[in-house]
This record gives sequence, C-alpha cells and structure tokens, in this order.
Amino acid sequence: MLDLGNKFIKKSFLVYGFGKTGKACFDYLKKNNLVLIFDDNEKKIPLKYKKYIFKKNINNKFDYIVLSPGINIKNCGLKKIINNNNNKIITDLDIFYSRNINNIKTTITGTNGKSTTAKLLYEVLHRHKRDVRLIGNIGKPVLSEKKISKRTEFVIEASSYQIAYSKFFKSTHSMILNISPDHLERHGNISNYVNAKLKLIYLQDKKCFAYLDKNNKYLKNKLKRNKPKSKLINVNLHGLKKIENKITNPYFKNINNLSNLAFIIRYGNANKLNQKKIINSVNSFVGLKYRQEIIFKKKKITIINDSKSTSFASSLSLLKSYKNIYWLVGGIPKKGDIFNLEKKYFKNINAYIFGLQRKFFIKKIINKINFQSFNYLEQALKKILKDIKENKVINPTIIFSPAAASFDNFDNFEHRGKYFNNLIKKINFTKKICEK
Repeated sequence: MLDLGNKFIKKSFLVYGFGKTGKACFDYLKKNNLVLIFDDNEKKIPLKYKKYIFKKNINNKFDYIVLSPGINIKNCGLKKIINNNNNKIITDLDIFYSRNINNIKTTITGTNGKSTTAKLLYEVLHRHKRDVRLIGNIGKPVLSEKKISKRTEFVIEASSYQIAYSKFFKSTHSMILNISPDHLERHGNISNYVNAKLKLIYLQDKKCFAYLDKNNKYLKNKLKRNKPKSKLINVNLHGLKKIENKITNPYFKNINNLSNLAFIIRYGNANKLNQKKIINSVNSFVGLKYRQEIIFKKKKITIINDSKSTSFASSLSLLKSYKNIYWLVGGIPKKGDIFNLEKKYFKNINAYIFGLQRKFFIKKIINKINFQSFNYLEQALKKILKDIKENKVINPTIIFSPAAASFDNFDNFEHRGKYFNNLIKKINFTKKICEK
C-alpha cells in the first residue's frame, strides 16, 4: 500500500479555485503547510484571506497545486503555470485519501443520478447504524468532515473533473451509474470523458469492488482492452425483480431512479446488508430538490421539477416513464448533445421550448415531437395551462426538465428550480388545473 501519511505535511501548496472546495482545502492544509490561494475571480475571495492570494509575478514553485473541479485547465488564468506543473496537480480527494486510507470509502460517479444514489446509500447505511458521512460533489467538501474514527465510512459523490485531476485517491467501492455524452466542452470528446470516469476504477486494487453495467456501450470495449484489478460487479435492472413489488415510493417509478436503485441492491447484496432495512429506506426516501422532484401529484395532474437536468440524456428517463407529457425545455445546450429518444415515445410528448437558444432545441426535435416556442419560461407554462384545460387532457404530466445549463438566466440549477416553483405558485397553476 502506498504510504501517503505524511505526503501532504510541511509542503507548499497553491489552492486554485476558492469556492467551497478551495476554502475547505485551505483551512485543512494551513495548519501544517505553506498555502497560497488563487481564483480567476478575485472578488470571490473574502477579505480575511486576501493576504494569502498568489501573485503571478512572484515565485511560482509549489510542491502541489490543488485544483478545484470548476477550473478548466485549457482556459484559465494560470494556464501557463498549470501546463508547466502538470505533474504537481492533485485534488482534495487525494489529500482526503491520505488521511483516511483505511476507512471504507464508497464513491459514486456517472452522468446522471449521482446525488440521488449517494443520498439513498447514505440513508441505507445510516439505517444500519453505521457512522456514515455523505460528502463530495453533493455539496459538502471532503475535507470539511470532523471527528472521524476508524469506524467512519464515507459515501462520496465525485464528478468527472475531480477524478480526472486526482492522482492518488482510491475508493473501496466504486460505482459508475451510467455513461452518456456530457461535459464534452471540457473533456473534448466522449472517449476522454469515459476515461475520466473509468480512472476511478483503474486506481483501485484487487481488494476493491467496482459496480457498473458491463454492457454499457461506452464502457464495454474500454474494459475489454484494459481490465481493472478490482472485482467487477455487474449491475442491471434484472436485480430488482425479486423486490419490485415491495417498492411503493412513486419516486422510483421512472427508469433512471430504478437503475440507481439497482446499484444500491447489488451493493447491499455484496456487503450483506439487511434487505428489509434497504426496502424501508427506499420507501421512505425523499428525493433531493430539483432532481426529478415530484412537487405536485393528484389524480388530475403530476408536476415534476427536474431543474438539475442539463442534457437530453438526463431528461430521457422521465420522458420514457410518464404519459400525456408536457415538457418544458430550454437553456444553454451542451456541446455535442444528441436527442436520442426512441420513436415510440414521440406521440406521448408535447414540448414547450423557451429561452434564447430555442433554435437549437427546435432543430433537434422537429419532425419528431410536437412543439411550441416561447421567449420566456412563464409564457410557456401559461400556454401549457391553457392547452390542458382547452383540450380537457386526462392525467397530464408537466415535466420541467430543461436538458440544458441554467446560466443564461440563472445562477445555477437550484436558482432555476426555485424560480419554477415560484412560477407555479404565482400562476396559481395547481388550483386552476384542478378546478372542476
């Protein structure tokens, strides 16, 4: 085993990116190291940290450069320094691993469903009375945890950026939930994106476990050419057959969440968890906000807020799982995004396209799905209300799953999701649609 116990002590560091991750890194490292910070947007750095800001014209020799996930090394303020010190780049995951080598770590990645699966696994392990912590890309930096013991277990959500930049991090259990084209503007192509995800598994040793769908078209050939050392556990929906009649939570009606659940079940079997406790956790599970979140459900209507959707692939499971769909779509499209929905679902969907990039979405779905185009989300939502009432639609499902990034009009997907919920209230939508 690689001894990393003292690797990150009494060294010099540059922490690049000063959001949540960067601040947690700085606070953790400053006790035993020389640490400077940098952010392309210096205004983000609070006043009390100003004296630690790295200046480009001074000595730029560091033992390590800790990159936050949001830093694009191809287009950043310290591009030249990064290129000249590529061998020194690490992440908070590497530092975290060096201090918690012997703790059980379960890391979850994939294109869609990471946060939901991580939260569900956390709740399953918590129900088993484990000292478990939920950290990582889900919103809590890995270096922010306190009071860690030998029995502490970690459930970690990791993005492709974090994995790609890491050098030492090794996870006891690694899950790759699914793979479809995403973040190609950063990775360049789908092959690089897949390699970033698979790195999580290739860093494991023979005592570790990897959970994935071996038949995923993006993983299959790469796994054949380069077989991991860890034990591979195949995951598919067949593993749910024995328990599907016990699942009563409507959150697990759609295909994507069922696929996520399949990983939890396989993990539970491999680790001899109590199946009854798993089922109880599933049926009491409340999904994360703005991630395929059912915000209203009565006999006459279902409304789903899936603001987290930033690509066509992340919207497909909802479009396949419901009937009489009124789909709100729009925002900043992802590079290379493809609308890959089977023809049999087309007649079930009416699309309401909004925003400045309407032409992109129209081009993707024209001659496939009926659509209408609007400047603003509020206009689209009001038209949905009118169409449902005029056409006397039975049991419609309104799906706000934008399939695009939110930065055209919003700070992030949470801001966009909250805005949608407020629109529903403002228009008095649910009351009007349920009127007799």
